[in-house]
Amino acid sequence: MADALLSVPVGVTFWGISGAAACYASSKMKKDLDEEKTIPLMGVAGAFVFALQMVNFAIPGTGSSGHFAGGFLLALLLGRHASFLVMSSVLLVQALFFADGGLLALGCNIFNLAFIPSYIVYPLFKNIIDKNESKTAIWSGAFLSLCLGAVMVSMQTGISGIAELPFSKMLLLMLGIHLLIAVFEGAITVGSYMFIKRYSLQTELKSEKGKLKPYFSILSVSLIIAAVVSLFASSKPDGLEWSVYNIMGRASEPHSMTGQFHNFLGSLQEKIAFLPDYAFAGSSSQWGTSVSGIAGAVIVIILASSLGYIIRKANKN
Repeated sequence: MADALLSVPVGVTFWGISGAAACYASSKMKKDLDEEKTIPLMGVAGAFVFALQMVNFAIPGTGSSGHFAGGFLLALLLGRHASFLVMSSVLLVQALFFADGGLLALGCNIFNLAFIPSYIVYPLFKNIIDKNESKTAIWSGAFLSLCLGAVMVSMQTGISGIAELPFSKMLLLMLGIHLLIAVFEGAITVGSYMFIKRYSLQTELKSEKGKLKPYFSILSVSLIIAAVVSLFASSKPDGLEWSVYNIMGRASEPHSMTGQFHNFLGSLQEKIAFLPDYAFAGSSSQWGTSVSGIAGAVIVIILASSLGYIIRKANKN
């Protein structure tokens, strides 16, 4: 979500909710954090999701595109507390360094893409997946996570009181297009989970070097996706942009929410983001996308892993 879709009270409220959830997740992680297994996986899994999110795929017959969200995949791999923090890290990196998602909207984006799959949907499917790793349950969890996130975006926009985006129309379009995107979300989640389980969670290697091999395999795939596959991403508007366009009739954001605070955050984001929109400023070169993918994946690894080590250190102290 961009800042233009939210009022200041709604944005600040969800900053508070997401911040409280981050404190809760950090406190709970202290009890069962595996330094040798969970912390490295936090980094590479975050980079993997970041890379996949860069690849928009066209939705046939709609003129729209979708991209992988990944919150439910992280919950499957890391558990609900670590997954929330890792997805929050991914969204923070996207907002700060690539101007992808607004700073005011960051709390909403974290709630929609991290809190919902980790704390609302994952507990519904955890027991079924733990027992037999049901692919149907994995697909259903990912599908539901994305659809609930789409509904929440419509609600947050509606509560903000944007006259240009009536709640009923926004909800109808957002849910309609994301029902289609969620089909792919589920399929990608199933495939990605099986891949990562094969190369990390189910791999038992005795040597110290061998313990890191699965993580390097995941990291290598992530970098290839971020640097190469992302170059072939669809240029069609994503589900949210498509919904806004079909309501407003123009490819621009609503202006009713602009104000001093919105402008301040916008200018701040412009100064911080060194590769806005995953490209070199003022250049149409595709190298910007590749550099953005590699840089973003590396930053996510550093941030997510460091967060794990900080929590682990705090627990020891």
